[in-house]
Amino acid sequence: MVHPLFVTRSFGMTDRPSDQLVAVVDDDESILRSLEYLFESADCSARLFTSASALLDSDCLTKIDCLISDIDMPGIDGFELLKRIRAARPELPAILITGYPERLNRLPPFAGSRPRIFVKPFKGPDLLAAVSDAIRYRK
Repeated sequence: MVHPLFVTRSFGMTDRPSDQLVAVVDDDESILRSLEYLFESADCSARLFTSASALLDSDCLTKIDCLISDIDMPGIDGFELLKRIRAARPELPAILITGYPERLNRLPPFAGSRPRIFVKPFKGPDLLAAVSDAIRYRK
């Protein structure tokens, strides 16, 4: 379900930009695998990371076109990850996901555009549409 403050326009899967790379960060490997299958089904490339540190330590940050990150992770959480990434790449579109909507009460201010937020469970086509929107309309 998309958080009501962050509604996105719907696009079909064929409307997504081609040859885009999405980074997905979540400490739940079943979520990572599900999102990997989702992006594969839409012919979109995804790099999977089990922690924010793994993404930050990789060479992927300069290559990705969109970030999807869980909010609640041990170590560096999604809010802190986004803050660090925005310092390096303020234009990078971001989508945050959470299974705990009450955590959205502590949503910090962000430099640049606000991230889109999805509450688990969400519909795969809605996430694909949000990624497509984010990449198309990035600042």
